[in-house]
Amino acid sequence: MLGLDRPSFAREGRDWPLRQYSRFVEAGGLRWHVQRLGAGPPMLLLHGTAGATHSWRDLAPLLAESFEIFAPDLPGHGFTDAKPATDFSLPGVAKAVAGLLNETGFAPEIVVGHSAGAAIAARLCLNGVIAPRLLVGINAALKPFPGWAGALFPSLAKMISANPWLPRLFAWSAAIDREAAARLIAGMGSRLDRRGLDLYARLLAKSGHCAGALEMMANWRLEPLLADLPRLAPRLLLIVGVNDRAVSPAEASRVAARLARARVEALPNVGHLAHEENPKAVARLILAAAAEP
Repeated sequence: MLGLDRPSFAREGRDWPLRQYSRFVEAGGLRWHVQRLGAGPPMLLLHGTAGATHSWRDLAPLLAESFEIFAPDLPGHGFTDAKPATDFSLPGVAKAVAGLLNETGFAPEIVVGHSAGAAIAARLCLNGVIAPRLLVGINAALKPFPGWAGALFPSLAKMISANPWLPRLFAWSAAIDREAAARLIAGMGSRLDRRGLDLYARLLAKSGHCAGALEMMANWRLEPLLADLPRLAPRLLLIVGVNDRAVSPAEASRVAARLARARVEALPNVGHLAHEENPKAVARLILAAAAEP
């Protein structure tokens, strides 16, 4: 990660969503950007690959009416840095998040994870780091990609991350092509307003953020998690956007079939970024599940 252009909180974060709730925390050798807001039982929000805290800009305030929200940028993402020795595997990222939770003393009662964030949350539960009563996955990436995609995507990500100039090339391309973020998000079956697209474009134009996302993709292995999922203790709510092109909505039903305390809720007219497209509907599902005994 040395020599890469990291997003600056003073520049890219000048009007960052919920900026008034941002703070920086030193934990595990990393400087983390976190947002804390609301009051009530503690709730942890974990974004997905290539995302950051901006992903929760509309959902977090709705949840903060009933819960204390803690939302970090993952290592190498957004305004959280990464070191050359950072372990971007699922166990490695989960260990880093565990260090942050330990440093801040935050013990979530409910955890909400989007895409890869749901896998991190599940790993934290299975490792005994946290013991929430409810785990919510939004378009949760809990299973390896099926078929040829399962072999091709990690190989491509590993090849890209092994060439240090490629994140710079990606960022340079995103910086000069302002519609690159829009095409990427449309490819996931989602539609965002101009504000949402601009926030993603800001991050994708920074090679440090691109490198963090690529390193995570290159080192992601979900087979061990899938084998361990039947041991998952908390109730599991899987919210799926029926237009998701990144994680097949059918995968949620297959995961739920393996667990005794899991159910699936499908939302129409939204894709992979369901919580950004229809935060009110996602909030209603989360709050209803949280109210259950």
